[in-house]
Parts: sequence; C-alpha cells; structure tokens
Amino acid sequence: MTSLPDPAALYAAHLAGLKAHADQALARGGLDHLVIPSGRLHYQAFDDQAYPFQVSPQFKAWLPLTRVPDSWIVYTPGKRPQLIFLQPRDYWHAVPDAPGGWWVEHFDIHIIRTPDQALALLPKPARLCAILGEAHSALGEYAPNNPEAVIDYLAWQRSYKTPYEIALMRQAQALAVRGHRAAEAAFQGGASEFDIHLAYCAAVGQDASQLPYANIVGLNQHAAVLHYTELERSAPTQRRSLLIDAGASAAGYASDITRTHAAEVGSEFQAMIEAVDAAQIAMAQAVAPGVDYRQLHLDAHLALMGILRDFGLITVSPEAALESGVSAAFFPHGLGHLLGLQVHDVAGLAESDRGGRIPRPAGHPYLRMTRVLEPGMVVTIEPGLYFIDMLLDQARANGHGAAIDWDRVAQFRPFGGIRIEDNVLCTNDGADNLTRPAFAAA
Repeated sequence: MTSLPDPAALYAAHLAGLKAHADQALARGGLDHLVIPSGRLHYQAFDDQAYPFQVSPQFKAWLPLTRVPDSWIVYTPGKRPQLIFLQPRDYWHAVPDAPGGWWVEHFDIHIIRTPDQALALLPKPARLCAILGEAHSALGEYAPNNPEAVIDYLAWQRSYKTPYEIALMRQAQALAVRGHRAAEAAFQGGASEFDIHLAYCAAVGQDASQLPYANIVGLNQHAAVLHYTELERSAPTQRRSLLIDAGASAAGYASDITRTHAAEVGSEFQAMIEAVDAAQIAMAQAVAPGVDYRQLHLDAHLALMGILRDFGLITVSPEAALESGVSAAFFPHGLGHLLGLQVHDVAGLAESDRGGRIPRPAGHPYLRMTRVLEPGMVVTIEPGLYFIDMLLDQARANGHGAAIDWDRVAQFRPFGGIRIEDNVLCTNDGADNLTRPAFAAA
C-alpha cells in the first residue's frame, strides 16, 4: 500500500474541519463544550466476559484510535482539543501504549489510570456539554445527551469525506481486496464457508472483531439469504457459487465490497454474473454531482430486469416488472448507502443539516440513501439478483405469476443469487470508483 496517499499529511486539515463543524454544532445547540466518550466495555449478563469493544464513531472521527475504552475527547471552541486517555495499571490484560504518532502534536493529552479519574478533567458544568455517545458510557453526571441539533449537524457534515478520510478508505479497499482474492482462491479449492472466511481474515490481517461488519460468505443457495453469516464448517457436496460480502477497516474507516463467483467457468450462471458486473460498472459510472440517488436505484431495477428478460426469467418488460413490484422479488434491497466511519453511515436520508427525512420511493422500503449526490460523498453501488422462494411465492400470490418463467427460475435457484458491490466517491467531475483500481493493483 506504499503507493496510497499518506493520511498523516492530510490530518491537520481534517482536524481543522472537525473543529469548525463542532463550533457551529455547539452554537446551534446553545452549548459550550463537545465531549465524546470512546465507549465502555459492555459485559455479558451473569458473566465477567465483555462483548467485543466497538469505539464510538464520533470518537474515531477525531483520532485514529479504535481500541481505547473509557477515554474521552473534549473540545471547547477556541482551545486545543484534549484527549483523556485511559492507560490502566493491569496485569490481566494488555495495557495500551501511550499515545504516539503523527496526530499527538494536535492534542493536549492527559493520561489516567482509572476511568473515574476523567471526572476531574471533564469541563464543568456538565449541563453545558454536548456529550455524544451511548448510555452505558456515562460517568457520574456526564451522561450522553446527544443534543438533536448537534447530532443532526455533525451527521450531515460526515456525509462529505475529507482527503484524510478518503486516504484511509483507499487503504481499507486495498486490505479488503487481499481478502477477496484469498476467498476466491479458497472457494475454487473446494473450501467450506468457514474456511473461506478464515482465508479472508488471514489475508486482511483482521479478525471478526476488527472487521467493519460480519462477513457474509454464502455458498450455493445460501447466497439467497441477504445477510447470511452462519459459516457452515463442511463444504457442500456440489460447489456451484460463492457470494462474499466482506470489508476491512483502516483506522476506523470501512470498505464494503461484494463479489460473486461461479464454480463452472463458461456456465450460464457465470454469464449472468458477467452481465450484472457490466451493469454494476455502468451504475457506478453514473455517480455524479446533482444526481438523485433514488433515481439511480430505480434505474438499477430497470437494468437488472433487462438482464432477467435477456436470460428468459421474466416475460414482461423491465418497466412493467418495476411498476408491478415483480422486480422487487428479485432485487429486494436498496442500491446502496453512504459509507465511512460506519458501514451504513449516517445522514443517508437526511433532508438538511437541521434534520428531516427525504422519503424513499414508494414500494422501496429498504433504500438507505435518498439524497442528491454531492462531491465528497462515498456511496456503495451494490445491485443484486436473487432467487428467494419467499419473495417469489409472494409475487405469485399477488397475481404476477405469469410475469415469471418458473422453469427458468428453477434452473437458477440452486445458485442462490448474485451481488456485485463497489465503493464510489462522488467528485466534482463524476465518479471515482475506489474498488476497481484496488482489484487491478492486487
């Protein structure tokens, strides 16, 4: 990854933007201080085992630290940001190293040995603080209050990625592509879902607690389960297809990539994968400023139904399939979503930086992005075609059975489905596909 941009050189400008956004957000909320807990270990009931720690997205926006429970960021307009960093005295667990690296010069850093020592360092009074986080991060009177005006403004600004953030997201692409290459090789070698998952993790260098989301590794008909994460330990008797939806993390920023593979080269299913891939490339190239993402989603339905018509699975026009709802039986999810600090990043439905919601198109309840695209946004483009018995049965029950060639559906049902997903940056000039170049360089 030596040819990728260096985030260190871009961090100062990123931090300056965060401080400017915080100034405006606090003014809107009538508050004096921004306080962000990193999060706290959450223990299982009746046990002393903690769930895997997940740092607050608001915290990791400021710092490339993701494994630091009970730490705090404090920002007061006009002052240097502060990091209250927990470095406990402990021989049961590994103690985090003292803060170091290219970002430390921008913070006043306070080391604490126990979580409650943060109380003396947090700004007073607590009622004048915007405290962003989950309820279990509370420390004394410093309980997350998540003021709506502050949250709405900061969430909206997170839609526009800085060059620092894009640099980290490019790193996350390169890491994930290593995993996808290893997963494809494992599949072609006859591995089980579990072993494909392990091959992916080993190639990326991240375990399940570090990946941005649980890997979806579906062989054969399991590809028809949109969020399939069971990871069977034994390989199927007959290998037909693999759908893998898996990403990677880079300093808290995510990639989210899906590929589908056929076991038999030259098969009809392989031809359908190639058709969806070509359509997906065109959809990604349509990302541009001023484009309504809702229209991209509807256009994706028409393109995918054209593929089904070409392969003889539907008997009606793409337009008729979309209007009747038949298209949703084969493509039931949204075209994609915003991506960044979270896989399904915030503000995808936001009307403005003061909140509100832009409605989804009628009949498309799972679309996670309804905004007009602007430079700096990173979105996923992930069209899919699936053979899901429940949805196909509903289409038949709704009187649309004649629109579907059921014999052809039966031929494709054992393969489960197809999804192709890239991560695309909207620039002033159009689309910058972050994913395809990473595959080309791997």
